[in-house]
Amino acid sequence: MNIVYEKKTNKNLDEAINSLTEKLKENDFGVLWQVNFKDKLNEKGLDFEDNYVVLEVCNPKKAKQVLEKNIHVGYVLPCKMVVREENDQTYVGMTRPEALISLFGESDLNTMAKEVEETLKKSIEAVL
Repeated sequence: MNIVYEKKTNKNLDEAINSLTEKLKENDFGVLWQVNFKDKLNEKGLDFEDNYVVLEVCNPKKAKQVLEKNIHVGYVLPCKMVVREENDQTYVGMTRPEALISLFGESDLNTMAKEVEETLKKSIEAVL
């Protein structure tokens, strides 16, 4: 099972991030944290060419439901999404919640993760 879901977009980095953030809000997800690894690595004197922005996103109601089922799921929360550039192309993707949650081996959790994943996929596809 592939752990990454990613799509190419014709939008530039900032347009893709803004569009993704708006679509996530429409689906009750918020961006808790955002970092561009290119900037952070360059600050440390390490050359990294392409923008690679990680967004940690969360739907509080879904997070509460999952944590009440299994507190250890908190180790893979919040959901990670990425907007990155490579060879003058912009990509939008995520670590697939269903793949991560399946590691816990609980069918109730898998159902919830599938719902979250479908919502996040729709948000990504809206950026295209």
